Amino acid sequence: MSDAMQDDMELPVVRSLLVKYDGRLVGTLAETTEGVVAFEYDRSWLGDGFPISPLSLPLRSGVFLPGFQPFEGLFGVFSDSLPDGWGRYVLDRMLQRHGVKVDALSQLQRLAVVGSSGMGALSYEPELDLSVASQELDLDALAAECKSLIDTREAADVDELFLLGGSSGGARPKVLVESEGEDWIVKFPASMDQADIGVMEYDYAQAAQACGIEMPEVRLFDSKTGPGYFGVRRFDRLRSEDGSIHKRHMISASALLETSHRVPSLDYQALATLTLRLTDDFSELQKLYRLMCFNVLAHNRDDHSRNFSFLYDDDTQRYRLSPAYDLTYSVGMGGEHATTVNGKGRGITEEDLFDAGRAFGLDTKICSKIIDTVATVAVPLVRKWSGSVRV
Repeated sequence: MSDAMQDDMELPVVRSLLVKYDGRLVGTLAETTEGVVAFEYDRSWLGDGFPISPLSLPLRSGVFLPGFQPFEGLFGVFSDSLPDGWGRYVLDRMLQRHGVKVDALSQLQRLAVVGSSGMGALSYEPELDLSVASQELDLDALAAECKSLIDTREAADVDELFLLGGSSGGARPKVLVESEGEDWIVKFPASMDQADIGVMEYDYAQAAQACGIEMPEVRLFDSKTGPGYFGVRRFDRLRSEDGSIHKRHMISASALLETSHRVPSLDYQALATLTLRLTDDFSELQKLYRLMCFNVLAHNRDDHSRNFSFLYDDDTQRYRLSPAYDLTYSVGMGGEHATTVNGKGRGITEEDLFDAGRAFGLDTKICSKIIDTVATVAVPLVRKWSGSVRV
């Protein structure tokens, strides 16, 4: 832990932050008397930048004001930078251990803690540096620390857990590590998971790729105490031959639509409309349709709005769907898909898939080919894992 990180500390008040992208100034965030965080693009960014959230923050001058809900006074694109689920839990436990009253933290203070460590490309200055000295990486030891934190709300080195995974999202414990010159996210079992959850997610990633779905590189990291830990290479980072890292701007469907992923309210047809509007590329609709069919036929019902993201391509100056992620066998909340198909969260039939495809604007023959391809892979996958999942 740095010298500034004392047992009893008080985080400085943060009234405004600079938002940057690969070192370039994008704009400024500022706290308002109404309790929300305003945003304004910098004049230089208006000249040759791009809209970081096209629907909510189009590229124009002026001050943008969000509503308080659903992101506690932030625009969704900045809420995406904050740790969610596991990451927020670790951050709060770490700060509490050092005497910080986390309930009183503002959104700007949380963004300042994230600084340059968040997912995607946006960074925030001035940064509140809470870093600690990194120790030798031992995944089994980290997994045990995560389990201890879940089971007892205590861990011997919660500061190290924050350093390695405090900016990540999702419910499952995870750490951000470097392996063989690349940046990876490595996941550990949550309290409700079976021990071989890593093998399951690896199987699902391999199956999705076999169905023609774009996937990031994945692997099973070795464990001396279990079957291995699922790892996915970060697709929001590009490492060049000289070792430098380029961060890629990423924004979730939840952030784009300014809707919480915790409240199921999305249908794949709305997601298709968003995809076409954002990418202006009909082939992206086929990618989304293939992923939708996989989620249905492979029984992945955790398909909420934060599990769909878009990447901005600096070369083409356009958005595109990100590679798929967080694919596993999931029973879903109330046994339903978080994102409905043809208006249905459960009992989805092949005809519903065809109806959704037609609503996308896809040819029936293309839909039929995709459904057949996915079903061939997904049916045995579900048969393999359905009996081992805790309901």
